[in-house]
Amino acid sequence: MPPKANLTLYTAGTPNGWKPSIVLEELGLDYETKVLEIANDGCKVPWFVKINPNGRIPALKDHDNDLDVFESGAIMWYLCEKFDAEGKLLPKSLEKRTEVNCWLMFQMGGLGPMQGQAHHFIKYAPEDVPYGKKRYLNETKRLYSVLESRLKDNEWLAAGQFSLADIANASWVTCYPILQSEGFTIDDFPAVKKWWKKCLARPGVKKGLNVPNKNQFLPEDKES
Repeated sequence: MPPKANLTLYTAGTPNGWKPSIVLEELGLDYETKVLEIANDGCKVPWFVKINPNGRIPALKDHDNDLDVFESGAIMWYLCEKFDAEGKLLPKSLEKRTEVNCWLMFQMGGLGPMQGQAHHFIKYAPEDVPYGKKRYLNETKRLYSVLESRLKDNEWLAAGQFSLADIANASWVTCYPILQSEGFTIDDFPAVKKWWKKCLARPGVKKGLNVPNKNQFLPEDKES
């Protein structure tokens, strides 16, 4: 039986927003969702900046101890430290936890920022910037190649089990269709594609990817 929780997740339908919602669903925790509008400084309102001084989603409030947690990776880690007694998503041994943390930080410091910039220049920039598109798309491809190399010989990214590392990276891979207009194809990374589909087959992942609203990038909506 999942532990009782009294949590509020402040989020939006983005890869960083999906990361903690997947963890919450995988652990079977009860939580309330509050959706923030990313555009027009919707995350800069004073009450939210008190929760996350950086004014970005996601953020989490644990009402049991009146604790505010911000940054997606920190939220994921906190949830597992408090609620994942069995090591379902974060192993108990130092060596395995460290391996998970390495691949979590790979996403936090590499895949997320680089693919996020690629998304910006390809889809959201107010003017066409070919250099920006090329630079960040090429770096994203390089990072997918790192994942491909790892997943060729491993079922999961870290510790021989599904973990926070897979959740974090799969959340960003889910948005690969944004890159397709610039010639990117997931078929160039067959091991990544196989792993990503295996992640999506998990009910907790599928449900978490549809928080706070229906995910436009999932295979039933977009050709994979």
